[in-house]
Amino acid sequence: MLNEFVTRVLVLMLGYAYPAFECFKAMEMTQINVGQLHFWCQYWVIVAILTVFERIFDIFVSWLPLYAETKLAFFIYLWHPKTKGTSWVYAAFLRPLVVQHEPDIEEKLKRFRAKSADLLMFYIKNFTDQGKSMFLELLHMVVSQPAGSSSSTLQPPGQPEPSAPPHPITIRRSANHPSSSTSESSSSGSVYRDFTEVTADELHLNPEVEQALRNSRINLPRFRRKT
Repeated sequence: MLNEFVTRVLVLMLGYAYPAFECFKAMEMTQINVGQLHFWCQYWVIVAILTVFERIFDIFVSWLPLYAETKLAFFIYLWHPKTKGTSWVYAAFLRPLVVQHEPDIEEKLKRFRAKSADLLMFYIKNFTDQGKSMFLELLHMVVSQPAGSSSSTLQPPGQPEPSAPPHPITIRRSANHPSSSTSESSSSGSVYRDFTEVTADELHLNPEVEQALRNSRINLPRFRRKT
């Protein structure tokens, strides 16, 4: 059994490429051989019908043993000079079948040909609309992204991120108010708590904040300044 890839290549070469070249030579001859052109026309009609049925029933027959090899042998049988099976297959099977259903086939092909222009316009419009929507989405993503967002967030390698400015109101723990857990204390000894748990003796305001609050006539207790 031949390798599947090798078989596919041989089918393309011996079933399509070589017959196409022979048909080309027959058309380009100085004295056209009508019989040879007729032979190759019959061959391409048979191959076209086999290709259509193969696309439909491939799922049912492709698993059969030696299917690809049989197909390759049939193509060679059709055009080989010693067999010339094209003439016999066309006259015995294909021609009677097509002649019998020719009116129905012609009518269906006319309807399909009439609708082909509308079908083509539908696919072109659908492709254009999808391409336009994708382009607009991409453009919106590019425009909505801030220009300086990437540069402002980048930090030089090895540089620590800047820390937040100190809060204007700090609470210093004293010996009388020890912290509830070690996780709440920082390296400088200053932590933040809920103001409902803070007494006036523990509050330390920056001078500017304390002065601003007093100027606003807020009744404040006597705070201890930070030293």
